[in-house]
Amino acid sequence: LPGPMSVRRWTTKHVAKWLKDEGFCDYVDLLCNRHRLDGTSLLALSEYDLRSPPLELKVLGDIKRLMVSIRKLQKQNLDVLEELGLPFDGHSPTGPGLEWLCNGEGVRDCDSTDTAPVGEEYHTNQYTNGKYKSAPRRLDPEYWKTALSSIYVVFVFGFTSFVMVIVHERVPDMRTYPPLPDIFLDSVPRIPWAFAMAEACGVILCNIWVLVLLLHKHRSILLRRLCSLMGTVFMLRCVTMFVTSLSVPGQHLQCSSKMYGDMWAKLQRAVAIWSGFGMTLTGVHTCGDYMFSGHTVVITMLNFFVTEYTPRNWHFLHTLSWVLNLFGIFFILAAHEHYSIDVFIAFYITTRLFLYYHTLANTRAYQQSRRARIWFPMFSFFESNVNGPVPNEYCWPLSRPTIMRRLIG
Repeated sequence: LPGPMSVRRWTTKHVAKWLKDEGFCDYVDLLCNRHRLDGTSLLALSEYDLRSPPLELKVLGDIKRLMVSIRKLQKQNLDVLEELGLPFDGHSPTGPGLEWLCNGEGVRDCDSTDTAPVGEEYHTNQYTNGKYKSAPRRLDPEYWKTALSSIYVVFVFGFTSFVMVIVHERVPDMRTYPPLPDIFLDSVPRIPWAFAMAEACGVILCNIWVLVLLLHKHRSILLRRLCSLMGTVFMLRCVTMFVTSLSVPGQHLQCSSKMYGDMWAKLQRAVAIWSGFGMTLTGVHTCGDYMFSGHTVVITMLNFFVTEYTPRNWHFLHTLSWVLNLFGIFFILAAHEHYSIDVFIAFYITTRLFLYYHTLANTRAYQQSRRARIWFPMFSFFESNVNGPVPNEYCWPLSRPTIMRRLIG
């Protein structure tokens, strides 16, 4: 058997003898005969290779003992590893250690998703409680794309405000077109303060999301996704509420078609709606924009982003987010500000678009396809350089405050 310095020249027979000497006779046929493992591939072998197809070793003790033997062999052949470009940190057979720089400061053990890696950019190097743990990878923030998505959503919100002015002028006369039959509105008495509570739920969710966004390492990608999704849903809302004008859902609204005169007056009203975020808490009152509920869209979208981009074991935050979402929807209906179908369609469209977008974003094979570029051009543009799921890693947005550095090191 060649000496340790000649492992690179080992053949499958040498590897077979090494396995027998180390006490792994049961795996000689699998590793050497069926998969032709030589000296170079033996040095590059990782625990992930042993656990995943095509090897799929099932005995945990054998996996751990074999990795101990391989690491000893790697340690004896550091020069060969360096020559082959295979790093060795003494703990993990592949990939760098867990430390990386974030805003100029060393960060260790950042939270990551428990999702198995998608795409070749992800290198899984160890297991924790039977789950995948992914080594950090470089994701380009592409701030210019985030700026474009922000401009897009601001434009859509402004356009939505203008369409709401046009819709208000076309609202059906309440004396001629009374409220439509609605099982929920007919069964549940109106609660006057409910709509303010719905907006309060939205404000709380927004504050939670802003905090998550600021602390997330990949905040630029998250903000870009939120802007693109929110802008697309509200652009669709512009079409639906302009095409179909529903009668006012409740007599308490006292809505009537209101003419704003010339174009300048319409633009001033649209700016007032836009600057007040379309919320009654800021003094904005509109009529006719029923199909579908914008408040439901915002509350639901914020809930899904909060739960998607925080660790799965943050159960309290996820429960709180869902409670705010569901109570917000209930308060919208209890205030008799929207028909039930408005809220249902808003929830369905928002959740489907969110899930479809993230399914496509996490499926690297589809991102570069011609079909995606044709049917989802904005998605293909924004997600072209994001390969696989975005890991939930956190760091300070700027330099870590001195007082926090003293507290947590």
